[in-house]
Amino acid sequence: MRKAATCFRVFSILISIHLTFFCSVQAADFKREVIYQIMTDRFFDGSTANNNPSQSSGLYDSTKTNWRLYWGGDLAGIQQKMSYLAGLGVTAVWISPPVDNLNTNIPDGQGNPTASYHGYQGRDFKKVEEHFGDTSNTWTDFDNLVTAAHQNGIKVIVDFAPNHSTQDNAGEYGALYDNGSFVGNYTNDANGYFHHNGNISDWNDRYQLQYYALFDLADLNQESATIDGYLKNAVQQFQQHGVDGFRIDAIKHANWGWEYSFANSIYTYGDSFLFGEWYQGNSSDPLYHDSYKFANKSGISMLDFPLNTAIRDVFGSNTNFSEIDGVISQEAGNFTWKEDLVTFIDNHDMTRFLTLNNNNNRLHEALAFTLTSRGIPCIYYGTEQYLHNDTNGGGDPYNRPMMPGFSTTTTAYKLIGQLSTLRHNNPAIPYGSMGQRWISSDVYIFERKFFGSVALIAVNKNETSSYSISGLNTSLPVGSYSDYLNGLLGGSSISVNTGSGGNNPVTTFTLPAHTVAVWQFTEGAAAPEVGSIGPTSGQAGVQVTIAGRNFGSSAGSVKFGTTTATINSWTSTKIVCTTPSVTNGGYNVTVTNSSSQVSNGIQYTVLTAKLIPVTFTVNNATSTQTGDYIFLTGSTVELGNWSTTWDGAVGPMLPPNYPNWFLTASVPAGQTIQFKFIKIAANGSVTWEAGNNHQYTVPTSGTGYVNVNWQY
Repeated sequence: MRKAATCFRVFSILISIHLTFFCSVQAADFKREVIYQIMTDRFFDGSTANNNPSQSSGLYDSTKTNWRLYWGGDLAGIQQKMSYLAGLGVTAVWISPPVDNLNTNIPDGQGNPTASYHGYQGRDFKKVEEHFGDTSNTWTDFDNLVTAAHQNGIKVIVDFAPNHSTQDNAGEYGALYDNGSFVGNYTNDANGYFHHNGNISDWNDRYQLQYYALFDLADLNQESATIDGYLKNAVQQFQQHGVDGFRIDAIKHANWGWEYSFANSIYTYGDSFLFGEWYQGNSSDPLYHDSYKFANKSGISMLDFPLNTAIRDVFGSNTNFSEIDGVISQEAGNFTWKEDLVTFIDNHDMTRFLTLNNNNNRLHEALAFTLTSRGIPCIYYGTEQYLHNDTNGGGDPYNRPMMPGFSTTTTAYKLIGQLSTLRHNNPAIPYGSMGQRWISSDVYIFERKFFGSVALIAVNKNETSSYSISGLNTSLPVGSYSDYLNGLLGGSSISVNTGSGGNNPVTTFTLPAHTVAVWQFTEGAAAPEVGSIGPTSGQAGVQVTIAGRNFGSSAGSVKFGTTTATINSWTSTKIVCTTPSVTNGGYNVTVTNSSSQVSNGIQYTVLTAKLIPVTFTVNNATSTQTGDYIFLTGSTVELGNWSTTWDGAVGPMLPPNYPNWFLTASVPAGQTIQFKFIKIAANGSVTWEAGNNHQYTVPTSGTGYVNVNWQY
């Protein structure tokens, strides 16, 4: 027993050292990063030993002719190409879901074998897929990848899919395992671990989106305490293995209210960055308002699909630059944390850009725009090698070819590297405002500005015509500026003259055809400047990262309102502190440096306690017409502090069994909350239910349920 106890202590010390190393990378501020999305199976085959593992044999195609089978790419392959990625300027890799996936072959409609090479049919969220790691499903190759990435200054983002397990009508019938132990399946679901509603048919119906199945995938019931705990424990295991962030698959289709608690669970455990997939074409989408309310309040940022649509229209289909300018302006007014939106020109679910428009000039222009505009840029693997396959229009699976090579001399490779460096060196790019300075159908000149740091970017997408640029003003100080890209995309120098009010005139110049030019200035010494806070909400004790510049090398102080927070670490550009014990609500956070200079403020929401998902049902709320909705409001910040607005209250609730309405809301653990239901009519008028406030004591763990009648 003495020997066993000693071994256990040694093991615990080693684990502590392991986790300390992994957690040393601060991930909450991702605005300076350039993300590289990798379809693991299609990147590089680093180990042939896992190509045809015994537990899932027959799902590998060495000829790479069946586009729906495994082709050999693995975690070891990504690790072996880490120096290539670092040279590209990548500072974060987003890998496809690495969890143990479906083991069986489900033939397609023509009888051809298929496999879950993409990773989105998870069967065991606590083991690593044998085709990506080793045949024993251990974490060894995953840990090696994380270590190598961190040694190269690269963060690791895991694609995590909490909405579903495997196909519900074939294969393993949704079977879910917990580190090898069977939990349950879709066809024998006595414990209610899955929803049984068929496939989504109305893609604008909030209830169907969250509670129906996505393409026959067994839809997990996050209201179940077992499923809730399973998913939160699984994602925490990835945190224990050093993951810096999560791309959450299908956030539009999982339980929206539950996802608040999911994000809070991640942030409570440790430092991370979260963004999710909420597909929408543009701001005309019927659920666009729901999307930005979710992004503003849940703690989960989003892939910027409206901007993606505009980028593909403007650069791919040659529409006017006014489309991009309009999206930037609209989202600036809708999204509180617009700089955390993840921007992209293509991904694994759409045709590659060069399939849309096989023109390298346009690709370079779209890349340059994405890398310098508002948001966190994400590059789909192979873009820097001009990778595309146009078979059958280039959609899934032909948008997922094998990586063709690893040249470091392509123009795209050089462009990404140079603009990644600019993102790290000039705070105007990650943190600054974005404003249009000159626009026509073919030319877009925009400015990024963060206090005294400025970047001015000009794009001419016309293939043959140059433009004379006159009447251009900028916040750049007076002087001459060479093209930051050194003419890589045809840019040249400009001269800035004396003006006033941040409008210094630029001497008229010619912007050649298919040209991108970047001119920039980085401010010198100044007072502290805060550009980022992450997460944007948390209860007392949650770690918070504040990023910006001029904080100084010696520690000063951070205040949440008037309350001083405990400092965990301090550098001139990044501070880590702890959320103090204050009353729940919104706070202005400021930094004071050691010279007593005070920064600008940035907002943060202090939660009452750790969040627990509770499903609220109100029966017999009958006085509604088309366009009217029932909302939940209550006594804490999590319930909107009695707000009666669409964005402030919780909802809208769902009426699949009208006149009964329900939704899941994440509320503070162990607290006795007061709440009521309100009707917000189509014209905006508000009707409260009568009677006294409802009262409920939230459980300290698991999930909860409330069922009351509307009070008349």
